[in-house]
Amino acid sequence: FFRSANDAMVIIIGWVMHLAPLGVFAMILPVVYSTGADLFVNLGKYFVTVLAGLAFHMFVTLPCLLRLVFGVSPLAHFKSMRPALLLALSSASPSGTLPVTMRCVEQDSGVSKRVTGFTLPLGSTVNTDGTALYECVAVMFVAQVMGVDLSFAGQFFVVTAALLTSIGVAGIPSASLVAILLILKSSGIPGAETAVVALLAVDRLLDMSRTAVNVFGDSCVAVIVAKTEGETLKV
Repeated sequence: FFRSANDAMVIIIGWVMHLAPLGVFAMILPVVYSTGADLFVNLGKYFVTVLAGLAFHMFVTLPCLLRLVFGVSPLAHFKSMRPALLLALSSASPSGTLPVTMRCVEQDSGVSKRVTGFTLPLGSTVNTDGTALYECVAVMFVAQVMGVDLSFAGQFFVVTAALLTSIGVAGIPSASLVAILLILKSSGIPGAETAVVALLAVDRLLDMSRTAVNVFGDSCVAVIVAKTEGETLKV
């Protein structure tokens, strides 16, 4: 019975995924009609802002932490993490990338299985720094587009909510859009559903990028924990 029910659900989900582009088009068409080309200009600015923030965190913040504080070579660690980062970019799923991440950190970076077995599975759920950054920018973007002026307290709530919801976001593609919708609803920003649909237009590339940041951040934590434990690393 359960196998048949599972097969039926897989078929139904396949139908939904095939119809999803048509549904997104139908939902976003009235928004484009009312706002005109300005919507695409604003989406372009939002897209560049998210990529710039993710790139700064991945190529400046984390490498500086590794080199200046713990004496680990960021370049060597980047090289050891190439298979995991490529898989993260292609799959947009940190949970699906976890086995490759563990292999890269153990075999190429030299972290013990004891450390990777604890830090990486926990980090794939809890340490989603790229997702938290993305959610903050997305909510602020929607607020600006909708003409809502968030106070300092409102912005602090958005940051806190993004940090908390990023912990519980599932490790599957586009799962953070659900958290963004919850934050928008909690912040009292109107048109939350329409805004999330508009974000879908550029979400795939951003999803791939923030997943790579999440995976690299998890690997950096594993290396840092191993370093503080006195282990001899290859990086």
